[in-house]
Amino acid sequence: MTPEMLSLSNSPGLFVGIMLVKILVVFGVTMLIVAYATWCERKVIGHMQTRLGPMRTGWHGLLQPIADGIKLFFKEDLVPSESTKVPFLLAPMMILVPALITVAVIPFGPDLSVGGFLIPQQITDLNVGVLYILAFAGLGIYGIVLAGWASNSKYSLLGGVRASAQMISYELAAGVSIIAVFMLAETLSLREIVALQQQDLWGICSFVPNWYIFTQPLAFCLFIVTGLAEINRTPFDMPEAESELVSGFCTEYSSMKYALFFMAEYANMIVIAAIAATLFLGGWSAPLNIGIFTMIPGFVWLLLKIFSMMFFFMWLRATFPRVRYDQLMRMGWKVLLPLALANVVITGLVVVIVQ
Repeated sequence: MTPEMLSLSNSPGLFVGIMLVKILVVFGVTMLIVAYATWCERKVIGHMQTRLGPMRTGWHGLLQPIADGIKLFFKEDLVPSESTKVPFLLAPMMILVPALITVAVIPFGPDLSVGGFLIPQQITDLNVGVLYILAFAGLGIYGIVLAGWASNSKYSLLGGVRASAQMISYELAAGVSIIAVFMLAETLSLREIVALQQQDLWGICSFVPNWYIFTQPLAFCLFIVTGLAEINRTPFDMPEAESELVSGFCTEYSSMKYALFFMAEYANMIVIAAIAATLFLGGWSAPLNIGIFTMIPGFVWLLLKIFSMMFFFMWLRATFPRVRYDQLMRMGWKVLLPLALANVVITGLVVVIVQ
């Protein structure tokens, strides 16, 4: 630990103030992205389907998220008489809160030197940051299952059961797929993983960083597919399949409680994109270590990578139809999990041979 960090730790008031500022900034930026991701998805899919998307509210519909928020806030809030009231009300928050908490360990830039203090551009750096993300990401499923059960509706219950089976099937493959990254980095700290990816590519190309997507392309593809399935994005949106379950686990919800489910979905999109960018795409580091690339702030590169991944997710939604549930389960257990395990074994052999 550097002397600057020691002096910052010995100033409790300053430390708490900086932490609060970082929390407010990260939370504000995340919620802003969540709000305008809804507008962006409608515009992206609209143009891909030869239509305009939102155009009436503001220039090119830029005020549409604000209009949607006002509408949902003042819309009548209905609670089914047969529902179990307390779990029914808690379920939307149980889905959104874990998605927001996981952003705390994502590094979004190098350390800043301000007033003689070294301030990390990260809310907190845990030496088991990836395990922290996996733990909290898995808590969101409890909210979905609780929403389906507490609604006392067959459609909602089926959506909750589907979500739990889907989470179990794909979370295992997602966890195994990123083990290969830990084997190469020999750490679970996201900050250290980003630092290791700034080295020269294979020690021979000085201006190209050693992003793990070059050495673990299969792990990257597996993580993206399993991540989409975990957050119930098309083509894996079986828990809320409109053609079968009306709206799945959130069928009986209205007003802001209904909005919280979609806020959680887009927050989870940000989390999956941020984890993929951090583990495989160098995090906040530039794609080339030369010239103007190194002059652009790190958080700009991270945001660009996150937005690119989210655009890819929206592109998939406009391209692929929803898979059948038996195909979903078969692919998770018989294709993705064996591939993830094989990748770990091969990576282990290569690491042992090279060392």
